[in-house]
Amino acid sequence: MAQNATIYKIELTVSDMDRHYYETHKLTVAKHPSETDERLMVRLVAFALNAHEHLELAKGLSTDDEPDIWQKSLSGEIDLWVTLGLPSEKVIRQSCSKAGKVIVYPYGGRTADVWWDKVGGSTSRFDNLQVVNLSETDTAALARLAGRTMKLQVNIQDGDVMVGVDDSAVYLTPETWKGAA
Repeated sequence: MAQNATIYKIELTVSDMDRHYYETHKLTVAKHPSETDERLMVRLVAFALNAHEHLELAKGLSTDDEPDIWQKSLSGEIDLWVTLGLPSEKVIRQSCSKAGKVIVYPYGGRTADVWWDKVGGSTSRFDNLQVVNLSETDTAALARLAGRTMKLQVNIQDGDVMVGVDDSAVYLTPETWKGAA
């Protein structure tokens, strides 16, 4: 019998001084049985980094043809496609053809470095692709903050990110490996 997803209730307050975006999002997140706390928290940070009134968590792991997070225009076009982890060059190519902007958030330390060495060269033709790495140390610290109900505060300033839950905080410095044109 298949395991069911675990439901997380999250109040995500985003204070993004770089984009002048200040909002609280009440999210109900279904954590896939194979999803780790680290990936769940990376998903929430990616959501905060791209927060917008039309941004949505997609089906992600449970669906091959959807991203983890996306933003659609009012007419249904995909404005933003956000993928976590280490997608193949084929998945990147397909994503870039479907969306106005694609952001990949790799994580996992050395594994992410090896992945980028393999696919990085073939991504130069995608002007709408951005790749932003999160260090293994940062994402492991994020995983320790995970809980079934969270009031998450994310502050973004000068590219640095502070994620706070209760009395704990994790500081992240995302590294841009490829910027969108």
